[in-house]
Amino acid sequence: MRGNEPFRDTINFENVKKINLPAPNEFSQDWEYEVSDSSRVADFLFAYENFNLEKEEKFALMIVIISSYDDAMVKEKDEESWATSIRNNLLKDIRIHKNTIDYWAMLDEADLDNCFFVTPFIREIVNVAKLGGRN
Repeated sequence: MRGNEPFRDTINFENVKKINLPAPNEFSQDWEYEVSDSSRVADFLFAYENFNLEKEEKFALMIVIISSYDDAMVKEKDEESWATSIRNNLLKDIRIHKNTIDYWAMLDEADLDNCFFVTPFIREIVNVAKLGGRN
């Protein structure tokens, strides 16, 4: 989704402030992962669904959401309502999130022990969306 410009140059800082996240700076490499927080999945989903976000912001926020959800799963603090919202938003905005889905699905890895906790959930979305015809 990103072009040649640094991600920090493509986001609306007012939306970042509304979500109560630190803005990326010149040293931010993986801002989306740095700010993920398993205790804030519901907040991030609310922002995704209710703020007027540009495509790049949706792209970045969904990575924050999935990373946070993955951490919540590791801690066994995930909620089914989050899964439903994440699934619906990914499918609704599939064109924005295809690369993100591919990343978290780890379709080239057969052994789920070598995958993220969230990988089986994301693979279900791959199957529903029939992305690339892969399992």
